[in-house]
Amino acid sequence: MTDIGKIGSHRLHAGRIINLDLDEIRFPDGSTGSLEIIRHPGASAVVPLLSDLHGNDPQILLIKQYRYATDGYLFEIPAGRLDGGETPEACAKRELQEETGCTAGKLVFLTSMWTTPGFTDERIHLFMAEGLTAGDSAREADEFIETVPVSLSRALEMIKTGEIQDSKTALAILYVAGFKAGK
Repeated sequence: MTDIGKIGSHRLHAGRIINLDLDEIRFPDGSTGSLEIIRHPGASAVVPLLSDLHGNDPQILLIKQYRYATDGYLFEIPAGRLDGGETPEACAKRELQEETGCTAGKLVFLTSMWTTPGFTDERIHLFMAEGLTAGDSAREADEFIETVPVSLSRALEMIKTGEIQDSKTALAILYVAGFKAGK
């Protein structure tokens, strides 16, 4: 069998958040071709629990954030890209504090996901935060965020009706509801 994967790569753009490469690759059938791929350092996202997960209808903390790419606001969970050498857990803790002002008494790893594997190598690591302590946020200049506490049942309804359209947020909430809370 022929080795599959990257044969070569040419950087087309180096940016602040992402890089764009043109990779020459060998496909599983032995043929070769060129693909554009967005290189991303990875990210972490966290579902902040405001109340006991096993209570009647646990409360979570969403953020409502302006996203230029979507031409409006999205309901999301706190998230952000990994800094050089930063672990996914450290990133989740940092983003939780920066975007909501909260620190977590306990951080639980949920899963990792590829965001859009057709054109990017971005991988997001999903966490759940428990035992929150309120504090001051430290948002970046381009972050316009409002915190929105909701019940888990309301968040699930928001996914069902399309109010939550962000994939990392939907997956993380569904994961918490299905695998952690047993809803």
